[in-house]
Amino acid sequence: MDWAKRRKIGARTFGEQTDVVVDPAIFADSLILTGPTASGKSALSLELAEQLNAEIIALDSMTLYRGMDIGTAKPSLSDQARIPHHLLDTLDPWESSSVVAWLEQAAACVQDIHSRGKQSLFVGGTPMYLKALLEGLFESPPADAQLRAELTAFGDEHGALALHRRLAEVDPVAAAKLHPNDTRRIVRALEVFTLTGTPISARQTQWSPANREPRPNDEPTVPRCLVIDRPRAEMHERINARVLAMLDAGWLDEVRALLALPHPLSREAAQAVGYAELAAHLRGEMTLPQAIDRIQARTRQFAKHQLTWFRGMPACRFCEGHLTSTLWNPKIEQAQRTDELRRHSVGSASIASRTASFLPPGSS
Repeated sequence: MDWAKRRKIGARTFGEQTDVVVDPAIFADSLILTGPTASGKSALSLELAEQLNAEIIALDSMTLYRGMDIGTAKPSLSDQARIPHHLLDTLDPWESSSVVAWLEQAAACVQDIHSRGKQSLFVGGTPMYLKALLEGLFESPPADAQLRAELTAFGDEHGALALHRRLAEVDPVAAAKLHPNDTRRIVRALEVFTLTGTPISARQTQWSPANREPRPNDEPTVPRCLVIDRPRAEMHERINARVLAMLDAGWLDEVRALLALPHPLSREAAQAVGYAELAAHLRGEMTLPQAIDRIQARTRQFAKHQLTWFRGMPACRFCEGHLTSTLWNPKIEQAQRTDELRRHSVGSASIASRTASFLPPGSS
């Protein structure tokens, strides 16, 4: 592989940009309620949204998809009528999704919500979306299939350690963070460096919290991101019960309808936990009890994966569900004061209007 040539071509094509696609400062005044799957985020979020005078933005890569309602625990129509929700049902199940597209849409939602004097509340548990929300997302070159294949072939021929050493030569910071067996991320880091001449670690730290100017209105005592924390045994019980409840609600029919679509699920949509297992059952490849066991096990594994991510994010504050309103009490009180002022202003204007109607023309 002609690495020098690749780097030269990449630098000419993509330049030396390290601009973020979306500046995380846009979300500085937003609140985030997250937690592992089945932890009770949705029910709690409705109560908090009412107290905060907030609208909810889904922090979820699967509730984007139309027709995937039950298995993704999408907020019901009655919940959506109670509190406005954003970024639900934006894609057909065969369409691809991306963190970039979601973050750009989320930024537009936040600006719209705040322009109407309301609080934005993100609710969901997709780790990559949360990371992008808190740290920003950086402009990087699109995947180069040929280069990626060459890098992968290099790893196959010389071993994962050799590929990792290659990354350490050009980006020791990124290499130190990646396990030698994490080939996918190592290949991506090498791909970005080869195409742009800039280490991916430099791009990732440009807008990290430590490198941003402090905001004058920062409120360090009020956590932006709350993670619902429950005991492990309780989480397992909730997960197992929810899978059964979803099946009672018609999840199997939902999967049957998806299989009847003219297009297969996109790679992203197909990653939704449980759909593949139920599809396999409908094809006669496993019994329903077997599918249920696998779905429950996969969901427990996913919850563990989510918690690992959340613990690695300094902005996340773990708390028991009933403590969220206490931790956000300053925000709730602020929302109540704002609402009282608004109602007082509207009431005063109404009284003035009614009084004016009784005055003779020309009176002041």
